[in-house]
Amino acid sequence: MEDSIAKSGYSGAACSSVRGVRCSGVFLMSRSFLTIPFVLIFLALGLVLGSSKAVAIEGGVIRDAEIENILNRWAAPIVDAAGLDPDSVQIYIIDNTVLNAFVAGGQNIFFTTGLLMRAQSVGAITGVLAHEVGHIAGGHLVRTQGALKQAQWTSIIGTLIGAGAMIAAGGGQSGGAGMASLSGGQHIAERQFLHYSRSQESAADQAALNYLEKTGQSAQGLADFLKLVERQSMIADDDIVPYTTTHPLTKDRINVINHHLQTSAYALAEPSPSWVEDHARMRAKLVGFIEPFEWVLRRYPPENESIAAQYARTIAHYRRHDLETALPMMDSLLESEPENPYFHELKGQILFENGYLAEAAPSYRRAVELLPDHATIRVGLARALLGLNRSDLNKEAIATLSKALAQEKDNPTAWNLIGSAYGREGHKGLAALSLAEQFVLTGRKKEAARQAEKALKLIAEKTPSWYRARDILALVDSDQ
Repeated sequence: MEDSIAKSGYSGAACSSVRGVRCSGVFLMSRSFLTIPFVLIFLALGLVLGSSKAVAIEGGVIRDAEIENILNRWAAPIVDAAGLDPDSVQIYIIDNTVLNAFVAGGQNIFFTTGLLMRAQSVGAITGVLAHEVGHIAGGHLVRTQGALKQAQWTSIIGTLIGAGAMIAAGGGQSGGAGMASLSGGQHIAERQFLHYSRSQESAADQAALNYLEKTGQSAQGLADFLKLVERQSMIADDDIVPYTTTHPLTKDRINVINHHLQTSAYALAEPSPSWVEDHARMRAKLVGFIEPFEWVLRRYPPENESIAAQYARTIAHYRRHDLETALPMMDSLLESEPENPYFHELKGQILFENGYLAEAAPSYRRAVELLPDHATIRVGLARALLGLNRSDLNKEAIATLSKALAQEKDNPTAWNLIGSAYGREGHKGLAALSLAEQFVLTGRKKEAARQAEKALKLIAEKTPSWYRARDILALVDSDQ
């Protein structure tokens, strides 16, 4: 790091962004700032915890603007072919090394990082996407009782993580991490998720083949993925591969896909070069953030000069706080692609997390300029601005967060940060209302009610904010 760069201290709490459950400053239990764009959220016992190190937490949800945009771009034609509303299908990434994907909590598709890193081709991921969309279109979601039907996905994720931990532990055990996570999830009574029948699996496979054919994509990737799952099942020490637990795998399924390939007009179709490059960068980014440093360098040695390999190595050096190596590598990536918003965002993250807040803000600003429609990048900019603790930056932070919340109203981190900014500007009523919004989204009903009551006393009557505070109180009361 150049000596000319002046460090800026910041004693505030961490914040990050996840649709529905984003961690936020004041209740991250004294942890340091979380990474943006790449963050982990861990749900257990109704709390939201965070860590800046991707390897530090298992079973969490990752937010990353680049990976989300890649997956959404790949999903769009498939969702359209299925006749579904594209805005109603959401894709989430779970930090777990197992090979799995599933649908839960409505039209929500979940991928594990294990699947995304081990899928050898674009077609493997789009094939799995098509299969999961087939479950959604076919109405195969397991119906659950009580609160699950109306629960936010935060609760569903908490329960799913617990169920996954129990599966990994051998299932049905009464102690350990599985039961700890299951005790959260906002009192969801039904614990049995995600198990599809063989007939539902066959129907989802057939739907996937139809969607892939309609969109001119080969099903070879789906066949290769199922073969990978089959091989993994044969060599797994405990004979449990979560994908086969939730999606029964049979020879007939693979045979049907192979037969389709024999007759498909697109059996040999290749994805576009841009999709192939996206896939390479997505895997490199995940590997760089998740795998040990030595492993990253073995997989992406210095002689590999591809952008994806440079990306992985840059992240690996940044994770071990080697700024003298990471920053020049980051600048080299930016020289090759100066208009890449994700590169600017990552540079902002590297600077921010190492205390160079004043230098991080311009990188985040540039990322927002290049990609204005993603809330996580705006949240990154806002936390850098607020971290500088300068009164002249509060209004910019509020404007930035207001736009982020227009994009994602269910972003607790943004609500927490804007509450802090309002408080610094002396708008105590709006600060309380913002915290009430945050607590509602994270299931902290008592705190939500307390902040909403405070907001009602401080905000002018019959204004939109006053009515919203009343609505939050009514919502909390109805859930008791």
